[in-house]
Amino acid sequence: MTVYIDGHPFHYEMQALAMLFSRGQKVRLSHELPPQPEGDALYTGLLEEEERQRIIVRAWIGGRYTERSESLLEQDPAAERKMGKLCYQALCELTGLSPAWGILTGVRPVKLVRALLEKGADDNELHRYFCEECLVSEEKLRLCCETAAVQRPLIEDGDPQDISLYVSIPFCPSRCRYCSFVSHSIEQAGRLIDPYLQLLERELQTLGEKVRRHRLRITAVYFGGGTPTILSAGQLERLFEGIKESFELSFVREYTVEAGRPDTITAEKLAVMRRYGVNRLSVNPQSLQDAVLEKAGRRHTAQQAVESYLLARQFGFFTINMDLIAGLEGDSPALFEDTLRRVIRLRPENITVHTLSVKRAAGLGENPEEVLIRRGAQEMVNFSRRLLAEAGYRPYYLYRQKNMLQGLENTGYSLPGHESGYNIRIMDESQTILAAGAGGVTKLVGGGKIVRIFNYKYPYEYISRFEQLQERQRGIDDFFGG
Repeated sequence: MTVYIDGHPFHYEMQALAMLFSRGQKVRLSHELPPQPEGDALYTGLLEEEERQRIIVRAWIGGRYTERSESLLEQDPAAERKMGKLCYQALCELTGLSPAWGILTGVRPVKLVRALLEKGADDNELHRYFCEECLVSEEKLRLCCETAAVQRPLIEDGDPQDISLYVSIPFCPSRCRYCSFVSHSIEQAGRLIDPYLQLLERELQTLGEKVRRHRLRITAVYFGGGTPTILSAGQLERLFEGIKESFELSFVREYTVEAGRPDTITAEKLAVMRRYGVNRLSVNPQSLQDAVLEKAGRRHTAQQAVESYLLARQFGFFTINMDLIAGLEGDSPALFEDTLRRVIRLRPENITVHTLSVKRAAGLGENPEEVLIRRGAQEMVNFSRRLLAEAGYRPYYLYRQKNMLQGLENTGYSLPGHESGYNIRIMDESQTILAAGAGGVTKLVGGGKIVRIFNYKYPYEYISRFEQLQERQRGIDDFFGG
């Protein structure tokens, strides 16, 4: 699909909106306006009239055509939103799709709800803005409001000196077909693990010095990836010991490890984690249907996922999370409901329901159009919300990504008292997060601004350009004042 831009600066939003309806096609921008577009296209124009402006939207999809327009006062501050509404309505008409998030294309809709609440908006004003102006469904607005209410006390319970530490382990036992994260299979990159860990320890030491220099307090440690438990028990112990030596950990409330793949979890590794204070663990089956797991490229069975969870339960972790993905190949609403009910019976403190996001880096991106039109994701997400509420789980964080099936979302649900402050704050962008390792992004928050420092994305880059990475981290000292 081509999005034609004529006389306005709203390039990104119009492209992102078109992607919700593109069925996996690449959406490109163009400022060259042909007499008659070829293929699927969306024309967006903001044209000058006498003392006024006019939005004109024209859409061509599958050989069908429609047009909409609206007159505006000159320099209307809502011009972008009004153009988005006309595009959304035109594309709904031609495609038969009605994305439940309306014209919202941002990653953090809950943050937008909270910003309006902080300005004194009441329920009617929220409804008017989200449902009438942005065309968000009432159900999605309720989801945002419930999530914001759960988050509020955790966000307010913070101190400017409190920060989190993220540690990236970008290796996996194998690469899942849906994965687009910075991760490498052991078959491809196993030889890089030892040199990677050596440099990671050095980076952690450097960050520890900066934390002490600026009198910051680590309140959360989060091991992500990849699959951190791809490391041996000895390698994990070495890393945990390095963190213990580099940082003051007495203020840490959450120490999380994404075990992720059940086939990497052993009693020996769990014992090491508990010995070093890890109190939150993710055991992520994604599905409890063996045929679905096989098609996704997961090298474990549903039974292994359950056994890994029960093993972790024996070690006394305060919170265990289990991830599920709606929309995997071979899954169906009935099978997904069976998975969800079985997971609820296990009673993990957190259950995160992701919607499949298809990106070019993922194996499923080979035929994205076929994947993106897959039916059932909306139904899976809807009954997840209902079943989890009935079981006592509350939504506590939410975010969206590009190319998600049916323009949906990822939602983390929690039993009361087990919400992850780290997950909430990373989505809210309300706390500094120092990141170590390949693909990590340090996010410095304070004084009304956010500064990001990007680590090199891939392990081989991280290793070969480590000294340059160390130079980048001088930005931490600059941000905190010397």
